[in-house]
Amino acid sequence: MADVAPSRTMAGAQGPTLGDGLLDGDMNSCPQPVYAAMRAHAPVIRTDGRSVLLSRHEDVMDALRDAELFSSDMDAVRLGNVRPLIPLQIDPPDHLKFRKLLDPLFSPREVVKLEPEVRRLTNELIDGFIADGRVELNDAFAVPLPCTVFLALLGLPSDDLPTFLRIKDDIIRPPGMAGPDADRIRRRTAEEIYAYFEPVIEARRREQRDDLISRFVVAEVDGHRLSDEDILDICFLFLIAGLDTVTATLTCSVAYLAQHPHHRRAIVDDLSLVPAAIEELLRWETPVPGVARVCTRDVELAGEPITEGTRVTVLIGSANTDDTEFADADRVDFAREGNRHLAFGGGIHRCLGSHLARLELRVAMEELHRRIPDYELAPDTELVYTEGLRSVDHLPLCFTPGERTDTT
Repeated sequence: MADVAPSRTMAGAQGPTLGDGLLDGDMNSCPQPVYAAMRAHAPVIRTDGRSVLLSRHEDVMDALRDAELFSSDMDAVRLGNVRPLIPLQIDPPDHLKFRKLLDPLFSPREVVKLEPEVRRLTNELIDGFIADGRVELNDAFAVPLPCTVFLALLGLPSDDLPTFLRIKDDIIRPPGMAGPDADRIRRRTAEEIYAYFEPVIEARRREQRDDLISRFVVAEVDGHRLSDEDILDICFLFLIAGLDTVTATLTCSVAYLAQHPHHRRAIVDDLSLVPAAIEELLRWETPVPGVARVCTRDVELAGEPITEGTRVTVLIGSANTDDTEFADADRVDFAREGNRHLAFGGGIHRCLGSHLARLELRVAMEELHRRIPDYELAPDTELVYTEGLRSVDHLPLCFTPGERTDTT
């Protein structure tokens, strides 16, 4: 990374900006040194007239915990939806009502019931490439694993997976990423999402099945049941979150381990390290590097004024590598104690599906390292990390060929 100059303040004490050289490093492939420079020289950075970045752990936690001051409503992120996504874009007091209804469906007790099927699917996918001695991990494993689990949970046909992947990409990574064309694509895609789920919800009201949408239909808390629009807005969010974040975490984690064989060998030698390794790699890699909020009144952070209506990007990736919170924060340590990382967010909007994500990641990492212990990056591989939600775009691995599991 290039040297980072100390920040300069614009006229009128408006605070440091992106033009001050603070983000000269590679924010996609190696964000941690850039985060460190931001925290040291400009913990509040203005990206334009109405947006700021927060990088210190202290400020990030304040923003995540204070949903009244830092709102997560539709003004924070627009994804083409016509109503707030539930529960992400719902602020108190209504947020509590929805979380009381949804949290039990994703509790550790409920999620653990899925482990046998997730493990079966994991090994089935590994069987598809283990004899080849090489694999492009995204297409063969990191994408289909969480996506297939997602479709099964919602009781949707696996044949619809290509449609869902296209829809997800058009929302999260539309061509151009920003501007009127991207907004138009998101709005069109959102209409497609609503059109897909409306008849599914109607069908579940007529005849329930053993799936989440059926459980949404009958769920009740304090006399409140979900309307069809509520269920649509939940499914919209689940589609976006359920089809990308676990994939991103798998690609970032495996890419790191492929480049750091001593860490990979530690897991291979002792699979009981997997849960702690996952938490540490979530901290270090933080595939969801930031979340958006909107400031609801004037406030001052780190000596910088933030006015009402300002869009605030809360950099949880930076908070996760802040040495005021984590000892030896720039060192990946699978024995780290008290790893209170923020990869799943914090405060009332902490990720609803974190227990499911942890299950999928744990099983995937256990089976990959049990069956393919010696993987490495394929020769001449240059990793490319995506913008926004951070994942490895293409992850070719090579390894000693193994045997398929005996399924007879």
